[in-house]
Amino acid sequence: MANLKVTVAGVEFENPLIAASGTFGFGKEYSEFYPLSALGGVSCKGITIKERPGNPPPRVTEAPGGMLNAVGLQNPGVDHFIEYDLLWLSRQGTKIIANVAGNAPEDYCATVEKLNDTCVDMVELNISCPNVKQGGVQFGTTCEGVFGITSEVRKHCEKPLMVKLSPNVTDISEMAVAAESAGADAVSMINTLTGMRIDIHTKRPILHNNTGGFSGPALLPIALRMVWQTAGKIKIPIVGLGGISTWQDAVEMLLAGASALQIGTVLFTDPYAPIKICEGLSEYMDKNGVESLKELTGGMRPW
Repeated sequence: MANLKVTVAGVEFENPLIAASGTFGFGKEYSEFYPLSALGGVSCKGITIKERPGNPPPRVTEAPGGMLNAVGLQNPGVDHFIEYDLLWLSRQGTKIIANVAGNAPEDYCATVEKLNDTCVDMVELNISCPNVKQGGVQFGTTCEGVFGITSEVRKHCEKPLMVKLSPNVTDISEMAVAAESAGADAVSMINTLTGMRIDIHTKRPILHNNTGGFSGPALLPIALRMVWQTAGKIKIPIVGLGGISTWQDAVEMLLAGASALQIGTVLFTDPYAPIKICEGLSEYMDKNGVESLKELTGGMRPW
């Protein structure tokens, strides 16, 4: 039987399938479909230092090949997460990744400090947030911004640190290099692309926030290209995401250079997708004589 175990930044996952942040909540709803131990891990909904109500609706809409969302990081705050959600998650037999967000460096640092003494296995840094101290420019859109926030959080974070990279940049591989240089143990990529839809009758954007993050199957070719370009420039592992819906997509992402995978939008249409992807991966590996996922990572042969 194929070995689906993978290790990322010293954390061993039973399989490479991780539920992506923002699509899985804290796992309770999906646990009604199957035990969460069937997943390699769960990247929790973005957590901030204080409770956030999120953006006003409408904040989700369909789009060709995917969906747009501008939920606005609605969450109960890190203290509530630790006391209630993490307590429940810790009993589910899966790895726990805390996705951390904020609008100022001190927000991130205070949040990760509270997580240091918990059972969280890894911290994922969401740097697609507007830096209020820099006029609202996202932390993740410049090399200086990526290096600055990563290095600052690294000083306070005692857990393995993974940085989630935004694709809304000129060269995402340079952002990955900056994150690695600042002390990141891994990167996850790609986050959503910025997009919008317009109501032709009201002539207003469908989302109240005007723009939102585009995710879904249409992202896969972009994500594959970005993971492949980045894999050749950094030594730390890449957790690949963006449009993965089938086991074939998963194999492609691994071949492009990912060590593990996150899946998100497909969960809204098929909550059993991770189970199906794991089964397909295992069968593919057995059929092709692949004993370990390490053999697939970065295995693409470019022309």
